[in-house]
This record gives sequence, structure tokens and C-alpha cells, in this order.
Amino acid sequence: MTKESNNSSQPTIELLKRLSLAVGVSGYGRQNSIHEVITTELAPYADRVERDRMGSVVGIKAGEQQAAESGWRRKVMLAAHLDEIGAIVTKIDKGFLRFSQVGGLDDRILMGQEVIVHGQQDLPGIIGAIPPHLLPPDKPNNTVDMAEMHIDVGLPARQVERWVQIGDLISFARTPAELLGGLLSAKAMDNRSSVAAMVICLQELKKLRHQWDVYAVATADEEWGSFVGATTQAYAIRPDVAVVIDVTFADVDEIEVKLNAGPVIALGPSNHPELRERLVKICRDLELKYQSEMMPSGAGTDAYAIEISREGVPTILLSIPSRYMHSPVETIHPKDVERTGRLMAHFIASLDESFVEELIPKS
Repeated sequence: MTKESNNSSQPTIELLKRLSLAVGVSGYGRQNSIHEVITTELAPYADRVERDRMGSVVGIKAGEQQAAESGWRRKVMLAAHLDEIGAIVTKIDKGFLRFSQVGGLDDRILMGQEVIVHGQQDLPGIIGAIPPHLLPPDKPNNTVDMAEMHIDVGLPARQVERWVQIGDLISFARTPAELLGGLLSAKAMDNRSSVAAMVICLQELKKLRHQWDVYAVATADEEWGSFVGATTQAYAIRPDVAVVIDVTFADVDEIEVKLNAGPVIALGPSNHPELRERLVKICRDLELKYQSEMMPSGAGTDAYAIEISREGVPTILLSIPSRYMHSPVETIHPKDVERTGRLMAHFIASLDESFVEELIPKS
């Protein structure tokens, strides 16, 4: 096996930018462009790409295995959710739009943000509120409350009412920024960085031989806590093992996870120990950076929904380190994305029939 490459990450940066700029607020209505973008990115590396009725996108790449007499083929499922946090119009108030969150928004970062309101046509807007100078004397001016904010699209009230209706989605408008140190800051890195890792995994598999069929699933509707895409696709695919890719908190005191230090391999009761052991061994063989994160309880990701599908699926969570999660400036290191994709590809290439027996606990 080869050592970790020091090549430029520019192709990965461009991939991340394309995925970030697509709109994909939870809910798969006509406003979202992310499905088409992911289909385009997966197509060159998959045998076929499918979309389901719930809004998930699936890239399927067949392995070299011979099907069993029953026709059954071994399958590995990769899952990274495609949706992003955003907002929804709840009221039209004299031409200004009141709104509520879709997914977990941090009220502290909302004031002054640029957004796009996806009405009859896309309308640029900004989030504002009454200036502190004009607040009543008895009202504190240092509190932050989404209920006191509104979106201004700059149009007369009647025109707003023609082009916008309650229930329209709202996404953040944010141009990705390349920071010093090789970092990339952009909206929706939770979880487009993981979708990018899946694309890189399929790219890498073009150079490797693998026995099992690969289902690379960009799952729908994770951010509002329903795990719709993970639940329905795990039931439909019926995988033998699953790898869930998401982001995790980096550079905070409570968690010893750093940017540019490699993918984070979860350790805890919801992560199958044999999958973790195999992933760690591959990292060591490849001299690939990796980190560990203890998860004594659920992580709020697609992993749990897949793990309990049907009779159960051995599942592991891989995480990409990220700063400023659930904000329009989520910041990652592209090298961590590349390492995650490469790790998954070599893991898939290592799977054979004997591994199925290793998954069963020995008495």
C-alpha cells in the first residue's frame, strides 16, 4: 500500500465549492438543486445513479463477486446526508418575511446574513431587526431572538405577496472562501464535505479491485431529525455493512479533534468494533492520519437509523472535522475529505466473504 499523498487539493476544493453552492434545504421541493449536482458528480464513477421518491441520490458500483445461488450479492452502503440547514417563511408582514428554522440554526449568527428566498423566483434578501436605538426602554438590547428578526427582500408589500408564500424555503447565500492554511469555509459543509468524500471514494475505487457492490447514498432529510433517507434506503438496499459519513466538532476544548489530522473513527456502542478495527488497520497500513472520538451514546446522525434497519446492519461512523457547525461559515480542511474518501475505498477493497463471519461475535 502507498503512503499518504502530498498532492494539491485544488480538485477537491472545486468539488466542495460546487456542492456547497447547490441549494438543498431539508425538504426535497422544486427549490433544491442539490440532487442534480450530486447526480452529475457521481455519474462518472458509478455504473448507474438513481434517485428515489424521498429525495435521496444513490450511486451504485458493482463489485467483481459472483452472486450466491440465491442471487444475493454482498453490499456495502455509504451514507452522507445531502440536506442543509436553512429556514422557512412563516408569515408575510407588511412586505417583510418572518421565518423559522429548518434544522438547527444558531440565533447568534443570523443578524446581517444574506439569504435567498425560494419563492416564485429566487429573491435575494438580508436578515434584519429593529435597531437597538429604537427598542423600548424596558426591552434589553443585548438579546438575540429569531422571533424578532425578519427578512427584507427590498420589494413593495404587494409584490412580495405575489412572489412569496408561507412555506417557501430560505437558504443562506454564501460564496466559499479559501482561507490561509489550506482551509475552506463555506455553507453546508455539514454535510457536503461528506458527499465529496463519497465521490472521492468512488474515484479511488476506479484504481482498485473490489468484490462487494457499493451503494453510495446521499441521504435526504437528516437535519430535521427524521433520518428519512437513511431509513428508507437502508431498508431498500439491505446492506451487509454500512459506513456513515458526517462532520464532527473540531478545535473545541471538550473534544480532542483537530483539522487536518485525518478522519475521525467513532468508538462506542453504536459503532461495530470489527469495522473500526479494520478501518484503523488500513490507516496504519497506508500511513494515513486518523483520529478517534468516544461516543458512549448516539451521535444524532444517520448511523442509528441504518444500524437498526431490518435485522440489523453492522455500522460505523466516520466524521470529517469541522469548525463552526450549523453556521454559514463551516470550515474544514480538504485533506481530511480526501483522506476519508481514500480510507473508505481501501476499506471496500478489503471486504470479502470471510469478513462476514468476523462480524458475528464469538462466544
